[in-house]
Amino acid sequence: MTTSFAELGLNEQILAGVESLGFTQPTPVQEQAIPLVLEGRDIVASAQTGTGKTAAFALPTLQLIMGLSADVADEAQAVAADTPAPAEEASPAEEAPKPRRRRRRRRGKGNASSSAPVATGGPARPLALVVTPTRELAQQIERVVTTVCEHTGQRSVIVMGGAKFDRQLKALARGCDLLVATPGRLIDLMKHRHVDLSQVRVLVLDEADRMLDMGFWPSVRRIVAALPSKRQNLLFSATIPPSIKGTIDAMLTDPATVEIARVGETADTVEEHLCPVTQGQKTQLLQAIVSSGGAEPDAQLERVLVFCRTKHRVDDVSKTLKSAGLKVEVMHADRPQKARDRALERFRAGEVQLLVATDVMSRGIDVSGIDAVVNFDVPMDPEDYVHRIGRTGRAGATGHAYTFVAPDEITPLREIEYFTKKLVPVWDLPGFAYDSGRIVPNPSRATTRTTRTMFSGSKSRRGFGGPSSGRFGRHY
Repeated sequence: MTTSFAELGLNEQILAGVESLGFTQPTPVQEQAIPLVLEGRDIVASAQTGTGKTAAFALPTLQLIMGLSADVADEAQAVAADTPAPAEEASPAEEAPKPRRRRRRRRGKGNASSSAPVATGGPARPLALVVTPTRELAQQIERVVTTVCEHTGQRSVIVMGGAKFDRQLKALARGCDLLVATPGRLIDLMKHRHVDLSQVRVLVLDEADRMLDMGFWPSVRRIVAALPSKRQNLLFSATIPPSIKGTIDAMLTDPATVEIARVGETADTVEEHLCPVTQGQKTQLLQAIVSSGGAEPDAQLERVLVFCRTKHRVDDVSKTLKSAGLKVEVMHADRPQKARDRALERFRAGEVQLLVATDVMSRGIDVSGIDAVVNFDVPMDPEDYVHRIGRTGRAGATGHAYTFVAPDEITPLREIEYFTKKLVPVWDLPGFAYDSGRIVPNPSRATTRTTRTMFSGSKSRRGFGGPSSGRFGRHY
């Protein structure tokens, strides 16, 4: 028996937003998380990419803070009336940005610190805060929240690096019930007193493990320290690995756990293919897959997402593909925000066939109808593999994921198979002339680590392919 959104406890305004979003039935993570959030519980939720985590926290959070704006405003006015600030304390807060503005004007065009101060009404005081590691994830959350706010009358604001600071200040000055932010930009706004987090009732950390991996945790600690101690905490991620669980638990009070997928589990709507190839043939193989349809001969691959390990690799691969006549866009952290936005929009609209990106983008690309994901380079982090291939096979559709493995990438591939506890099946493109230097995996290789003693090395090497297999062996 299926559950409807109305049965989860959402009110009429939120349900109207759900309808505008085009949602019909809640996903498992939504079905489990929404009632817990509405009960006021702290929660830790993990689910695969593409399972609706954004709506799972956005919908109940907006409902929880509905009607609180007026109460908070009255409370703030009462506090201000009872405890007037001394003149000597107010002056530095107003004057602090001026020296920085003068210095930055001499250097050239200003940025965040040279922007005009917020309106005289004071800093924005959001009731809910969503912190997320990448700009694209912030935009994805904002799209969901904005649609629902059109029916609830609430205001949401997104603040992130790479976007115009003045525009974000103006949006904050108009009022903010829910703030979506990347850590760096939020810290900057707090430092210059454009944002006051003292009224936040609900904190959401989206992709919590990625924020820790990317080194954002010191910034997150500063943000959490500025929040009231009495608040609700929601942590959502594709995975909650044991390595960060202790850090997360210290922030929460009696949290409920929502676990839709175990760590390392990949979506069953994605057909995985392992493509043994030499480094020198990777681009040629990618072009052949795109032109032939890959595992579905004669299929039209209209949207192919290609992941590379580094920014320089992304640029090099994209140049080669463009020179071959393919329509390609690029996404990585060094690209200006406008260029990243344009690349995504062109990819969504089908104006380009391939989008080449780094791992930083693996969780922030929300595009429906991606026909295939290609791991041009095997990711070094096994979790990144799960997130990469999760960009296809979304909303119940079947997708294909091709992982190109060169001889020097065997070790990270084996780490992925240990992590997911399953083998990635080998697949060869019919008619493609592979170099003899590639290494084809042994179909009987283990999915768990073997315990080796100091005397077992020579014996274990025999399993790589036997004495006639060459220096490294044809199989591993």
